Amino acid sequence: MLHLKKTMLAAGLAMGFLGFTAQAEESKYPERPVNMVIPFTAGGPTDNVARSLAEAMRAPLGETVIVENKAGAGGTIGTTHVAHQKPNGYDILLMHIGFSTAPSLYKKLGYDPVKSFEPIGMVVDVPMTIIAREDFPANNMKELVEYVKAHKDEVTLANAGVGAASHLCGTMLMSALNVDLLTIPYKGAAPAMNDLLGKQVDLLCDQTTNTSQQILGKKVKAYAITSAERSPTLPDLPTMQEEGFKDFQVGIWHALWAPAGTPKPVLQKLESALAAALKDPKFKERMDQLGATVLENDANPAALQAKVAQQIPVWAELFKKAGVEPQ
Repeated sequence: MLHLKKTMLAAGLAMGFLGFTAQAEESKYPERPVNMVIPFTAGGPTDNVARSLAEAMRAPLGETVIVENKAGAGGTIGTTHVAHQKPNGYDILLMHIGFSTAPSLYKKLGYDPVKSFEPIGMVVDVPMTIIAREDFPANNMKELVEYVKAHKDEVTLANAGVGAASHLCGTMLMSALNVDLLTIPYKGAAPAMNDLLGKQVDLLCDQTTNTSQQILGKKVKAYAITSAERSPTLPDLPTMQEEGFKDFQVGIWHALWAPAGTPKPVLQKLESALAAALKDPKFKERMDQLGATVLENDANPAALQAKVAQQIPVWAELFKKAGVEPQ
């Protein structure tokens, strides 16, 4: 009996020591650079947001935030990677609306969008723009609709791969126009844009974080933006609602997550660093240049959790109506 008591006491002390050690580690967090995984290619719209955010979070977090691109399968490869990392705050995920659409687009995911992650908070909301190669025949949205319907077997529509924002917007565009176009999937937004600039494809519907500079530089033709109001960055570009598409309004929100089980003290430090970053003047100025809206009031777990819960069934219904089958 005495031996048993000694064993139990030793076990209790060991557990207490481990608990104390874990608390000590959490209180010192972060002691090394934090890895922010972007599940898309470098140079794309989400990458543009991530690099500005990583720099803005460095000071409030007290450590460097390293951006790591793990692209593929509409963002699910990088997302799966983070879901399986040790929940200690040193691997976090910056993902967009694709977090809510993936369950409808893929039969098997390597993660559960609700159970596999701890929400940190919303970051920005980015409208989409409908653009074409510089020499495309249509000069406005009315002409675009007429041309696409008359040449639907010839017009090509690029996207950054299944599940990417450009794929979602392209699906909505074809549904709104009631046409099926030849879609050309790429391994990222950057190569899709490069081929549009090179006049290898006709159309692209992508985020302002990837298109605004090309539009302002008149390197592409722009027809409309998907926000409720015109963008201060692109004031001459009409909204889809102005062009007669009343239900065509979509913003590509971006947010931060950590692996499930990340300790609360660590999450609180990440939440605090995110909130401070979104108030950083340089970050806000950069997002203004890219046409993105900074979501200061939603930089918290509750807002992000509510957004995901609301969006998953909405996109499931939209894909069902559009006849999009999961892969």
